[in-house]
This record gives sequence, C-alpha cells and structure tokens, in this order.
Amino acid sequence: MKDKLIPQLFIIFLRYLMGFAFVFNSIKKIKGNRFTTESGAENPIDSAWHFFETLYESGIYWKFLGLGQLIAGLLLITQRYAKLGAVMFFPIMANIFVITISYDFRYTYVVTALMLLANILLLLWDWNTLKVLINLKPTVSNIKRLEDHKVWSIIGLTYLSCYFIAALIANDNAAYILLLSFAAISIFGFVFGIRNRKAY
Repeated sequence: MKDKLIPQLFIIFLRYLMGFAFVFNSIKKIKGNRFTTESGAENPIDSAWHFFETLYESGIYWKFLGLGQLIAGLLLITQRYAKLGAVMFFPIMANIFVITISYDFRYTYVVTALMLLANILLLLWDWNTLKVLINLKPTVSNIKRLEDHKVWSIIGLTYLSCYFIAALIANDNAAYILLLSFAAISIFGFVFGIRNRKAY
C-alpha cells in the first residue's frame, strides 16, 4: 500500500493538517496569551477554566508547552523529519486527549480522539523504521516514496509563509487568504503527485 499514490498523498497532507493544528495553537501560548478568556455557563470548557488558568499563570511552563507543540508541528510539516515529529507529537496529543475526557469539554474529546488516532496512523506508516525505538530490527524497504521529494518541504514552508502573512494581516480576510492559499497549494501538490507517480 505504501507504494500507491493516494495513500502517500493522504499521509503527506495529514502531516500538514496536524502540523498546522499544533503550530496554530502553539503561537497563543508562546505569546503568553490565555487558552480562553471566557468563564461562565456559556463556555464549553468552564469546568476546566481554573486548570488552564493555573497553567497560564505558570508563565515559563505555559510557553514551554507552546514551544513543544510548535517544534512537533514544524517537524511534521517538513515531511523530511516527520517521523521524529510524529514521535514527539504522540505524548503531547495523548495528554491533550486525556485532559478533554477528564473535564467537561462537551464534544471536544471527539476531535482530540481523531487527532490521536491520526497520530497513531502516522506512527504505523513509519513503523518499519520506528520499531528500532523498542529494540527491534528495522525492516529495509526499497520502496521509493513520493514524500521523499524535496518539493513537499518547499510546499510546507509555503504553507507556513501564507499562515504568518495571514496572521500579520489580522483582519476579517485573513482566514480566507489562508484557506485559498491552502487550497491552491494542495491542488499543486496533488497534480505534482499525479505527474510523478511513475517515478515514485
């Protein structure tokens, strides 16, 4: 299955999606902003408000959490170092999932569960090389993957550039700019994959 085009493209864009989810959420922590400023019955995470407020008031630890998320997200986006990103992503994502089921987050646990499952899928995708971490001999594969092409790192950097440009604009059109750039670059990536499917 790993030599098929669609599964390879799916893994590549899954890494982008999860990486940007972490990058997006990490910036708020690194800048020293609260997770949420609302407290009350209308807030879906009101039961955990004091928990997040305590983390926020820790200062350095709050930013450290954001930095960890940022590094894991960036590693996934590079594609080249995505295996390391997936390994680093797992304990962070597992921790987030447990938090959402420990407090009344309404249906947020569904989202975090899906992200955790996606993370596990990424680990399974690279299991042949990652199993060395548990003292098993890695399996040598001659399959040349599409994800190994440097164009995916370039696309990842382009995604990041579009994100930061949209963030700097900081107006009502920023989200649309980011969405359109994501769609345009995704189409390019898919076309590139189709055209190079015989080479990889």
